[in-house]
Amino acid sequence: MPLGEYLAFLSVKYSVNPDKFFQALISLKEPKKITCGSLSIEFRGRIGNERIFLMTRESAVVGQFRVPESFLLEEFNPISPYLDCDRIRRFTAKKAYAVRSGFIGGLSVGMNHITLSAKVLEIQKPASVFTRYGESAVVANALIGDKTGTIKLCLWDAQTRIVSKGDTVHIKNARAFAFKGEKQLRLGRNGTISVEQEKAITT
Repeated sequence: MPLGEYLAFLSVKYSVNPDKFFQALISLKEPKKITCGSLSIEFRGRIGNERIFLMTRESAVVGQFRVPESFLLEEFNPISPYLDCDRIRRFTAKKAYAVRSGFIGGLSVGMNHITLSAKVLEIQKPASVFTRYGESAVVANALIGDKTGTIKLCLWDAQTRIVSKGDTVHIKNARAFAFKGEKQLRLGRNGTISVEQEKAITT
């Protein structure tokens, strides 16, 4: 894959302005780290006429790559021409479909900004765990389903107390990921979950 296409894909996937992304790479000429949108970019050194960059998001490694000086000296942003490539069109279409469909059967690993309603079919007993930051947390997996399929939803802390078996929940801004080969949903920092209240029956 051409370098410009790879960087364009990262800018779209992580919602980073491609011009700011390119300018960040140009500005990193010595060992330091800067923030660009939701990403952190760190200069890691040089090999010949190439600069080495490490990119992370919320402490997780996104990728490490080399960028030739000639690429950084381009008069016009060499990332922009690839924003309309097939790979990015497929990715954005897949992401948009997740939001538009609102059904579990249409979800694929890597989709973000997922919004859907589903019924809680099962929920594990909450367990105490320690995060990678050494903090204590409570976690439980719930199995949720709609007419198109089922998926596990990872619940943390207060979320484990508001959801019960049999509830219909409305989920916003979730993302689909794979854990031990199994597709799951995670809410993350911007995700929300609410329990839909049954309408009162009046006579």
